[in-house]
Amino acid sequence: MEGLGGDGPSTAAAAALNQRRHEASKLFQFYLDKSTPHALHRWIGTGVLAFVYALRVFYLQGFYIVSYGLGIYLLNLLIGFLSPLVDPEMEPSDGPMLPTKGSDEFKPFIRRLPEFKFWYAITKAFCIAFLMTFFSMFDVPVFWPILLCYWLVLFVLTMRRQIMHMIKYKYIPFNIGKQVSPQKKLYI
Repeated sequence: MEGLGGDGPSTAAAAALNQRRHEASKLFQFYLDKSTPHALHRWIGTGVLAFVYALRVFYLQGFYIVSYGLGIYLLNLLIGFLSPLVDPEMEPSDGPMLPTKGSDEFKPFIRRLPEFKFWYAITKAFCIAFLMTFFSMFDVPVFWPILLCYWLVLFVLTMRRQIMHMIKYKYIPFNIGKQVSPQKKLYI
């Protein structure tokens, strides 16, 4: 009855494993936090990862379903990145909203999906997709041009809707230079 009290070797091994997992999680979070201000370097690394993934899929001539799923997920992330936190069409809010008229007060654009979380989700998605290419059960035989056409149509329709939303509510989801209120612009 030695194992019932919780003093056995399996409990000690589980505690040691939990301790190692906690230390690894803290170390990972430390380096993730250190990478936050280095946006350009983070995106370059993700670009390299995407290029390596594309090369692997190209040389294997397979895993098109994985790539299609990755493309759909990336499109979903892009929509979250380009969308405002509070959508004026969906939910009225007491907090900061997008200005709808030229006379409205200037309010900064707040994303539904912040840049860091956008980058992290994309990087994680490419890592998972890359790992999936090592397992043949994910290599489902499909006619890839059809998947590409489906994805392109979905991308065009979704981006068209998003751009129309941007035009209707007059917001630009990118920071270009210093943000200045339209009423306070100085003309020299």
